[in-house]
Amino acid sequence: MAEQSLSGLTEQQAKEFHEQFKITYTAFVGIAALVHLFVIAANPWF
Repeated sequence: MAEQSLSGLTEQQAKEFHEQFKITYTAFVGIAALVHLFVIAANPWF
């Protein structure tokens, strides 16, 4: 019997998901950093 993962995904599906997750997470962090810089530029606390 083949060993199953906790998620129920095959190894190939998990790799595909991880590749997309890395792209999405990187975009999210990049946008969040950019927005933080805009807020600091528009409303500095010092």
